[in-house]
Amino acid sequence: MRELREKYIDLLMKTILCSMYPDPALAYGSDDENQRKEGRDWPGMAHSMIGQYRAKNIVALCKRAIEEEVPGNFLEAGVWRGGTCILMRGILEAYQITDRKVFCADSFEGLPAPDEIKYPRDTGDILHTFEQLAVSLETVQENFKKYDLFDDQTVFLEGWFKDTMPTISDETFAIIRLDGDMYGSTMDVLVNVYDRVSKGGFIIVDDYALPTCKAAIEDFREQRNISDEIHKIDWTGIWWQKTNNV
Repeated sequence: MRELREKYIDLLMKTILCSMYPDPALAYGSDDENQRKEGRDWPGMAHSMIGQYRAKNIVALCKRAIEEEVPGNFLEAGVWRGGTCILMRGILEAYQITDRKVFCADSFEGLPAPDEIKYPRDTGDILHTFEQLAVSLETVQENFKKYDLFDDQTVFLEGWFKDTMPTISDETFAIIRLDGDMYGSTMDVLVNVYDRVSKGGFIIVDDYALPTCKAAIEDFREQRNISDEIHKIDWTGIWWQKTNNV
């Protein structure tokens, strides 16, 4: 049973990343085969752009949350085509877990224009101009259906994080994954949801290589006196485990 479960999760990850088939990049592509493995380009067909290292990190931490019995659901803030959330939901399926949910939070229309008054760090950010980052809710839901993983264990939160994150303040999370790129988007999630992460839970950050995201993480950790060790995943991804309820 364990061997079959591991094979399913591995095949699911490879399918989401489209690593078994040719998949020309939409942007930032090159002839370097490590570009896709490291999640440095924007794939044309794959349901995620995170690359193998960050995908394997998700698998490892989801397994830990389950096997260490960390209470709570899984959340990704910034889902693009839905691949990471599909992977999380698939892991729950593989473990036959029915009492956890995967929360998929996104505007489903791309990134917000910077709020330069509230978050000066985002001044001049142009990510909201990239149409490739706007994937509709309907498209993401259709992607879930392709894997037979579209059900009531998946919750879609449509809207800007500043509006949607306060609506889940009564939920408990074992994992939160931040993929909002910007200072404001990252901070909106942390301010509203960090306290809902269980002791022993995991915080994963996709965009630590971006100065805006890194600044938000550093500012929040300083404000909250968080000293939990930061672990590097690859050139941009990090994670830490919450060791107390501060």
